[in-house]
Amino acid sequence: MKRTRGFWCALAFVVVMAALPLIPATPEFWITLLNYIGLSTLVVLGLVLLTGIAGLTSFGQATFVGIGAYATGYLCIAHGFSPWLTLPIGLALTAALAYCIGAITMRLSGHYLPLGTIAWSISFFYLFGNMEALGKYDGLNGLPPIRMLGYSLEHGRDIFYLIWLFVVLAIVATRNLLDSRPGRAIRALRGGVGMAESFGVDTAHYRIVAFVYAALLASVSGWLYAHLQRSINPTPFGLNAGIEYLFMAVAGGAGHVWGAVLGAFMVTLSKDQLQDLLPRLLGSNGNFEIIVFGVLLVFLLQRAPDGLWPLITRWFGGSAQSARALPHAADAAALESRARPAARQIVLQVDRLRKQFGGLVAVSDVSFALRAGEIVGLIGPNGAGKSTTFNLITGVLSLSAGAVSFCGERIDAATPRHIARQGIGRTFQHVQLLPGMSVLENVALGAHLRSDVGLWRAALRLDRKEEARLMACAQRQLERVGLGSFSGELAGNLALGQQRILEIARALALDPVLLLLDEPAAGLRYQEKLALAEVLRQLRAEGMSILLVEHDMELVMSLTDHLIVMNFGSLLAEGTPGEVSANPLVREAYLGELEESVPDHG
Repeated sequence: MKRTRGFWCALAFVVVMAALPLIPATPEFWITLLNYIGLSTLVVLGLVLLTGIAGLTSFGQATFVGIGAYATGYLCIAHGFSPWLTLPIGLALTAALAYCIGAITMRLSGHYLPLGTIAWSISFFYLFGNMEALGKYDGLNGLPPIRMLGYSLEHGRDIFYLIWLFVVLAIVATRNLLDSRPGRAIRALRGGVGMAESFGVDTAHYRIVAFVYAALLASVSGWLYAHLQRSINPTPFGLNAGIEYLFMAVAGGAGHVWGAVLGAFMVTLSKDQLQDLLPRLLGSNGNFEIIVFGVLLVFLLQRAPDGLWPLITRWFGGSAQSARALPHAADAAALESRARPAARQIVLQVDRLRKQFGGLVAVSDVSFALRAGEIVGLIGPNGAGKSTTFNLITGVLSLSAGAVSFCGERIDAATPRHIARQGIGRTFQHVQLLPGMSVLENVALGAHLRSDVGLWRAALRLDRKEEARLMACAQRQLERVGLGSFSGELAGNLALGQQRILEIARALALDPVLLLLDEPAAGLRYQEKLALAEVLRQLRAEGMSILLVEHDMELVMSLTDHLIVMNFGSLLAEGTPGEVSANPLVREAYLGELEESVPDHG
């Protein structure tokens, strides 16, 4: 098997790290620094997932380091527990607290989210310092060392391998998680929440999942720290430490797993050198390194906003944003398919749909039906209410009055997630893809509801069979729309026309009964429109029901079986393309546009 350059670099790193403690000439101070780098890496890995990938900024991760440290410290000293027994107890306590905090904090957005994390970080710092059982600000002393296979890990060289074993396991688990069903959902949290909800992703749930996962990694770091130091106090678990962890993530590359390692190395080593150098240069003692770090952060954000890891990979001829080659078994079992309605059965029924924004009536008493196996066009001049009607059907907007039924079931009060679960797939007026993910992964996100793999099965790589089925499904949808050869390409590298067809493939991965297309031809060149039309004809031949909102009249008239025409929020006309094009009211509404652009269907 061909090994990549990244694999050999990672292997070389592991070999060097494993050899250092075995060399007698290696200074003890180096081992101590590497231990602290490993502890920081665990915390920063959580921030890579939470902040860099999910886009949820947290200044409070040092709090969870403290929870892990104080949990083991208290149980070992007050109750004589073994350190190994305190680890699962501390993780359980961390998970419970993180879930409760996350359920509140992760609802915030914008600048309120980081402010919220600052608030509970300060609160826990003062809690640690004022609890009698935790030794107040003096902390806890005399923690026992960790014992492993009969050996006491009381010295830096002894515990070194345990710390870095946890780091390696955390790196592998995080990479596994990102290359999985829950990982794709977490990656969609950054800039794709509305899109993800439309494919059944419970984004509120995955925000908390990412938060708890990051907290657990921080808790493991705290457990190791407590037994490395053999004493704990609140100082390392305050807001300053939380800011430092976030700085490590940003400096290394917050969106990259290996950026966590790089950031921890860079900041820890720089901090150590600056603490020694600056007092000698300035002639006085103080935390001057904080000022230098502030200046460096501003410079870094200007010159390398994505961190140093992408720069390093480019220097070595690689790309930090290259698409991962995700294997999929061509013979993987097909995912279960939903039942299809009988031919000509009413799939979508819109009854007296109405939407008011204050005194403005955007949609007024619109009614129509769509039957199985047909393409229905929803057209009208700009401002006619087409997009509003589309958003009412898909659950993005709530109705003021009326009803929407899908296969006989009311869905007008349903969320986009529930609507997707019922079997309605959609595209968007403005392309909504995850550009840093591969074409194949973008399509696999559309099949999110067709699997139930959770966080821990993904992190432990126990999901390979289900993942192969999802990827095989995604590949089949790409081949179905003519993009099979682009599966390994980054979605952001495709042309606009290909991206719009990719959105259709993603919607098809849901295995929908009804496909809703919102202006799929917008911005496309002539040849791209022809390719799109061919795809839609093929889908209709396969029995797909399609509601098409479109401005391109030539495309609409050549494709649709039935047309709904809106004007000023009301239903103006409906019928076959020929009947609609001959309707004088429609001609008047379009101010002659149809006469000029639509071929004669009479």
